[in-house]
Amino acid sequence: MADPKGFMKVAKKDAGNRPIHERISDYSEVEQTLNTEDRALQASRCMDCGIPFCQWGCPVDNLIPEWNDKLYKGDWKAAIDLLHSTNNFPEFTGRICPAPCEHSCVLNIGEEPVTIRENEVAIIEKAFAEGYIKPKPPTHRTGKTVAVIGSGPAGMAAADLLNKAGHTVTLFEKDEKPGGLLRFGIPDFKLNKCTVDRRIHLMEEEGVEMRCNVQVGKDISAKELVSKFDAVCLTIGAMKPRDLPVPGRDLDGVHFAMDFLTQQNRVVAGAEIPYDGRISAKDRHVLVIGGGDTGSDCVGTSIRQKAKSVTQIEILPKPPEKRSADNPWPFYGKILKTSTSHEEGCQRRWGLSTVKFNGLQQRVVSAEIEKVEWELVNGSYSMKGVPGSKETVDADLVLLAMGFIHPVLEGLVTDLGLDLSDRNNIKVGANHQTSIENVFAGGDAITGASLVVNAIASGRRVAKDVNKFLLS
Repeated sequence: MADPKGFMKVAKKDAGNRPIHERISDYSEVEQTLNTEDRALQASRCMDCGIPFCQWGCPVDNLIPEWNDKLYKGDWKAAIDLLHSTNNFPEFTGRICPAPCEHSCVLNIGEEPVTIRENEVAIIEKAFAEGYIKPKPPTHRTGKTVAVIGSGPAGMAAADLLNKAGHTVTLFEKDEKPGGLLRFGIPDFKLNKCTVDRRIHLMEEEGVEMRCNVQVGKDISAKELVSKFDAVCLTIGAMKPRDLPVPGRDLDGVHFAMDFLTQQNRVVAGAEIPYDGRISAKDRHVLVIGGGDTGSDCVGTSIRQKAKSVTQIEILPKPPEKRSADNPWPFYGKILKTSTSHEEGCQRRWGLSTVKFNGLQQRVVSAEIEKVEWELVNGSYSMKGVPGSKETVDADLVLLAMGFIHPVLEGLVTDLGLDLSDRNNIKVGANHQTSIENVFAGGDAITGASLVVNAIASGRRVAKDVNKFLLS
């Protein structure tokens, strides 16, 4: 595999990021790229480890040692063919995936894993640049029709595979452009939307019909859709945000994170937002509640909007810098993650709960927080406040980034009367079939909010089950 002694001869070298003083003034992608020679050397570090734990850790089962070998040898065409055999959209995962493959890399035992994610995006970008990726419409059509509802990563993956299988696929999207959270949720400084458009255009040239500004259950009856198409695939995500029902929640200036992020993405795309409808961090003390990726995206966006200060708080304890004894390799490392947004200037605090918001003339001006402790009781953790630990912090813009609890049920899901799981996700069987025979579901709609790479993997699986159903 690649150079048998590459990992001993070549040190790990990351592509790195643009200088902070430069990148916080725009919304261009933060990450830089290595030259072709250095990238080949990084691929040479992929060792002949016998068991590819990287592939075990990858939700889409990427053939990582195989395409690293092709990259090292300069066979970019073979590399992209191998990559596309398991992953519809390596240009997305190569940019925004947290790389569980690298956590499982054998070289990560010494904390020097192969730069798998960067190698992946290098392969796909080289393939586009060299013209290896061209529209390949199916040579024949089956005569079967499929409606895919929701054009995020799961919906795009399902639609792509079902179209390649020869079915006539229509992808429905409630927003003005397809892409779901790839387009409207993830900031441009992590994922340029030209990258999304490029893939969307390719899918359209291959025969997928995109119908935007159509909210199924409102603009078109869900039951009508089920009767019109041979199969319906629901990939609507898990977009019901977790709220924070504390005193002062209804004050102006307290917003869900996704409302803030989607608005800024539309502004970057050229949309004009009325002044009185704009959520702006400019000259404000921003409090981001929630320590995950969405919270991190709020931090980076607030900094670019010229916030006066940015504080991010998390209710859970601070993660360790190194793996703990109960979190060994090759499992995903539950360690402290510092994103590029955090590096740009942000106070981060852990073990804090928000008690209330204080306002002046109906506008939030501060938040009352307190320290919390977590105890393991009967196998599960419980939280309690620390007496005397309450404090007040300035906050005239509060962004709630505490995750998502389940799909939006109003409209489509309730119209169809679908069975739900105990977490209010869409309930499916082993074949991704819902309680209606020709209606299938996949992605976050059945699992709850997760990673883009998991959504792609789920979209691929549900597509295979839909295909079996249509051909049976």
